[in-house]
Amino acid sequence: MSWIKAISYKEATGELKRIYERIKGPNDTIDNVLSIHSLRPHTLIGHMGLYKNVLHNINNTLPKWYLETLGVYVSHLNQCSYCVDHHSAGLKRLLKDDARFEEIITCLLNDKTEQHFKYQYLAGLKYAKKLTIAHHTIVESDIFHLKEQGFNEGEILEINQVVSYFNYANRTVVGLGVTTEGDIIGLSPNEDSDAENWNHS
Repeated sequence: MSWIKAISYKEATGELKRIYERIKGPNDTIDNVLSIHSLRPHTLIGHMGLYKNVLHNINNTLPKWYLETLGVYVSHLNQCSYCVDHHSAGLKRLLKDDARFEEIITCLLNDKTEQHFKYQYLAGLKYAKKLTIAHHTIVESDIFHLKEQGFNEGEILEINQVVSYFNYANRTVVGLGVTTEGDIIGLSPNEDSDAENWNHS
């Protein structure tokens, strides 16, 4: 499951148990990307607060399927199969269109985003790639280009935060050898405006 100890729901006590109660899925499951924080529960609180607000807060204005698409793409670029598997499942559930999902996932995993995306959404994906693999080359004109393509500054912030979150999550998972063994693939927090609602379904 990982290269360091992760405390299970059944083994958890005290503050960790209280946090697990907030994030557990069906049958008291805890995703491995979250249980990897169990030796330092305060980092799990930070991770969940960021994750919920960046990807699953109803106050975001970009379509949730697009935010998930950004996450899958960044995870692919970072060679994080864990996050690709989980968020591909989430993307498929959101799209409710198997043919469209297959077209999108194929272009993402082949790094040929221009085969499916155009204009605004393609520009966002290109920014995501640059921020992921060449962040030191980002300049103000990159942001100006996103504005030219129709994103407002709040939406640009949403893209930036999703891309930045996935770079963090990918490095947490890959850096500690976290696998999907025992996970229920595709669970996520409920989408609402309550930043404290971390329940997974």
